[in-house]
Amino acid sequence: MSEIIVRSGGLYTTVQDAGRDGQYAIGMPPSGALDQYSYRVANLLVGNPDGAAALEATYIGPELEFTDDRLIAITGAEAPARVNGEPVARWETLAVRAGDVLTFEMITSGARPYVAVSGGIAVPEYLGSRSTYTLTGIGGFQGRALRTDDRLPLGSPPASGPPPGSSVPAGLRLALGGVAELRLVIGLCSYRLTEAALESFVDTEWKVTKDADRVGYRLRGGTIDFIDREPPFGAGSDPANVVDLGYPIGSVQVPGGNEPIVLLGDAVTGGGYATVGTVISVDRDRIAQARTGDRVSFTPVDVDAAISARRDRGIRLEKVRAAVS
Repeated sequence: MSEIIVRSGGLYTTVQDAGRDGQYAIGMPPSGALDQYSYRVANLLVGNPDGAAALEATYIGPELEFTDDRLIAITGAEAPARVNGEPVARWETLAVRAGDVLTFEMITSGARPYVAVSGGIAVPEYLGSRSTYTLTGIGGFQGRALRTDDRLPLGSPPASGPPPGSSVPAGLRLALGGVAELRLVIGLCSYRLTEAALESFVDTEWKVTKDADRVGYRLRGGTIDFIDREPPFGAGSDPANVVDLGYPIGSVQVPGGNEPIVLLGDAVTGGGYATVGTVISVDRDRIAQARTGDRVSFTPVDVDAAISARRDRGIRLEKVRAAVS
């Protein structure tokens, strides 16, 4: 069987794909790659079909040994990589042979590198996806992050793929560094905030705290005032409490009023905290690459702008496909 031998799992490396869509009604979040753009580009670089499973690392990449000839690609965070000790390029199609070993150094920008392998990571599907959801131990490789001596099964390589050396033009790579500007559709519970509080929320540069993972990013840097009211039946005493509602992926909840949390792919699907708004899908790629200490800001947009941004990302992906084919 073709496989990858995990010599080291890095800090937190999981198998992820496009996500476990369609299960929100049963309380199952989508999981999937947090930075969907980098994940999809990595698959394009090795000729995989849309949705093939790849590896998502956090801060410290894994050490992987290949047991047969494959194409691989590394995208996402800027993390210097080596094959057999020799530096290799990112955002480029690479050829590896049996016995070759891929290693990473510490990231220099961003938070999550992605590794795609021709044929994809062939772990079993769970509810239509190979994505790992560690909070309940499902999907991916045994429902958990990778460990030393794990052996990841690989699918059959595609009949054809980009030749080694195919590269993504610089203008089509994910921009990293600086303040992460996140476009936000205001709602569902923004009515709970005072007008001044909502203005302050979008005028503040928020700092990413150490509590930043696949569930969500907790931010710090300002305070949020709520309109005084008598809590309705079913809501708690915290001014941020509301009667329970569903949480869209990317929604920004404000428990306590001073540390907003941007909910991501592994977050719970509902709860009782007010949500200021929802980060648009395209910009969730950007926050997924923010590290502890980085800063983010919010810019209100409408739904039409969110749809337009998603369409633009699709156009960029088609340009990548054309560039590497």
